[in-house]
Amino acid sequence: MKLIYIGKIVNTHGIKGELRLLSSFLEKDLVFKPGFKIYIGPDLEEHIITSYRKHKNFDMICLEGLSDINLVLKYKGSKVYINKEDLSLKENEYLLEDLIGMRIVCDNETLGLVSEIYDNKTGKLLYITFAKNYYIPYNSNYIKQVDVKNKIIYGEHIKDLII
Repeated sequence: MKLIYIGKIVNTHGIKGELRLLSSFLEKDLVFKPGFKIYIGPDLEEHIITSYRKHKNFDMICLEGLSDINLVLKYKGSKVYINKEDLSLKENEYLLEDLIGMRIVCDNETLGLVSEIYDNKTGKLLYITFAKNYYIPYNSNYIKQVDVKNKIIYGEHIKDLII
């Protein structure tokens, strides 16, 4: 089982067991849906999401069999994980987090490594570290192919972004 951290339970909401998560996980649509399995806290308690909604900058979830605030109070402050295998990704599919540590190659030249990924609300940015550190947009204008097996991202026009 390969666990991925997706957020932290920061509080409860209401009296019916709804939990308030603070999550910067980039692919929430794959995880926050009814029927998806999550793991909570240091003991990795297994739970199934029954409902999800967005509220301000929080992700609100309810868990199967826990419909009372008194049953979920103990999770306040707990970290939440998923099992990557539960995502059922195909061979050439990947999470954006998988790009961290991959080499960026353009015209057969290595231009650095992806060290972080930012979501600036208009799109995703890859932070590249090398002789110079810089950002590149994660879109088809710059990213042409991702080789997950060999951990290489093939790009185009990236040198135009390096100042």
